[in-house]
Amino acid sequence: MMRGSRPTRLPAPFLKRVWLDEEKVADPSLYPFCLPFLARGFELDFDRAITIIVGENGTGKSTLLEGIAALAGYDEAGGGKGYRPVDHSIAIEAMGGTLGPALRASWLPKITNGWFFRAESFFSVARYLDEAAIGSGPPPDFLSHSHGEGFLRFFEERCVRQGFFIFDEPESALSPARQMTFLKLLRRIERAGHTQVIMATHSPMLMAFPGARLLGLSKYGLEPIALEDTAHFRIMREFCADPAGFVELAIED
Repeated sequence: MMRGSRPTRLPAPFLKRVWLDEEKVADPSLYPFCLPFLARGFELDFDRAITIIVGENGTGKSTLLEGIAALAGYDEAGGGKGYRPVDHSIAIEAMGGTLGPALRASWLPKITNGWFFRAESFFSVARYLDEAAIGSGPPPDFLSHSHGEGFLRFFEERCVRQGFFIFDEPESALSPARQMTFLKLLRRIERAGHTQVIMATHSPMLMAFPGARLLGLSKYGLEPIALEDTAHFRIMREFCADPAGFVELAIED
C-alpha cells in the first residue's frame, strides 16, 4: 500500500469515516458547533466514490465541507495541500479551521493529493496557479476563459489524477449544458476508480448522478434521501409543469 502523494491500488473511497470528537469542542454553544447536525453528535460513513450532500442555505453544508477539507490538509477557503491561494482576510465562510481540529477520520489509505473547489474563490485559485507557473513553462491560463469554461478546464486537468476532491456548489459557475459536461467528468472519475468526490450542490441535475450516495442535511442531521424527495427537485418539477403559474404564485405569496 502506498500513502500520501504516492499512488495506491486500492479503490475509492479513501476517506471511510469522519466523526466529531466532542472532547475537542470547548464550547458547544459557539458556531459552528451549535449547528443542529453537530449538536447531537456527528458521524458520517463513506461507502461510495461519490457522495453528494444537499440541503437548504444555512444548514451547514459549506461548513462541513470546509471541516473535511481542513482535516485532509487543504485550505478551507479553497485550494489543496501546500497551497494557500486565498486571502483569508476576505475569505467567505472559512469555518473549517475551527471545525477541522475537532473532527477525526478513518482513511484507507490517507490520500493527500486533491483539491477543495469553491466557486467564490475560483478566480483567486486560478490567478495563484497562473502566477506560480511563471518561470517554469507556459502558465495554465485558466483566466482567459469564461468562468464556466475555466472551471471545467480546471476540473478536467486536476481530476484525471488519483486524489480526494471536494466540490462546494460547482454549478454556481456552470450553465445547464456545462453541468451536463461536468456530469460526464464525474462519470470518468467514477469509472477510473481512483478518485473520491464529496460534493454539496443545489442542482437537481447534479444530484441525479447515477450511483452516487445522496444525503440530505437538515436540523435532524445527515440522512439518505431520494432525488424526488428533495425540496430542490419538487420545486423544479412544479416550475417545469407550469412556469408562468409557478412564478406568479411565488411572487404574489
